[in-house]
Amino acid sequence: MTASPENSLMLTNQTAVVTGAASGIGRAIATTFARAGADVVIHTRSNKSGLQETADIIADAGSTAHQIYGDISNKDDCDAIISGAWAWQDRLDIWVNNAGADVLTTESATKSFEEKLDLLWHVDVLGTIRLSRAVGERMSAQGSGVIINMGWDQATQGMEGEPGELFGPTKGAIMAFTKSLAASLAPKVRVNCLAPGWIQTKWGDDTSQYWNDRAKAESLMNRWGSVDDVAAAALFLASPAATFQTAQILQVNGGFRYQHRPRS
Repeated sequence: MTASPENSLMLTNQTAVVTGAASGIGRAIATTFARAGADVVIHTRSNKSGLQETADIIADAGSTAHQIYGDISNKDDCDAIISGAWAWQDRLDIWVNNAGADVLTTESATKSFEEKLDLLWHVDVLGTIRLSRAVGERMSAQGSGVIINMGWDQATQGMEGEPGELFGPTKGAIMAFTKSLAASLAPKVRVNCLAPGWIQTKWGDDTSQYWNDRAKAESLMNRWGSVDDVAAAALFLASPAATFQTAQILQVNGGFRYQHRPRS
């Protein structure tokens, strides 16, 4: 069934979950969904004040928010997050796996490479896989649903240095998993993945001139992406406008422009 143009990007009467919604991309997605008419379950591991700010924005948009907490690297917490989210309105239409470990701007930035990789593996990869499989099973039983995961645009081509060696394999795993899960759950449940490029979140706000210049140079649009750019793409994939889209990796990077960087 094809949605009419006037309501194709609306989420009226739908219930969505956004993990990692206390700030940044997660908050932008949750509030964008709310403005499109969805009621939203918003999640964080521990940022209660940030999650309340997201809930307040959702209320101002005329929608309802339900707050939920848990560590997605922990299987029992994953089970509790799913059960609590589902019990709120006895169904879920959209699930966005946005939560991920921050190894760039928190105390985790001082960890060793192996410790960072272990954290990313357990939070970003295993957490996403656990949640997606369990949620997908429930959505399939109810007859419909949408799952959106979060990858990285440079995972498929590689980037030099520790960040590339951390996020390349972990986000690449999520992107590969998305395609397989989509095949498993089709045609009842659509599963897609966003692959953001240089998005100006907390790290981008405080970064050096080198990275600021590089972020702009590697986009054909010659600017950083914003969290709202990612949220707009998430809204499309979640909406009736995308009913023929599954197993897709949607890059949100302004058109990646490769820049040759000679070895130092």
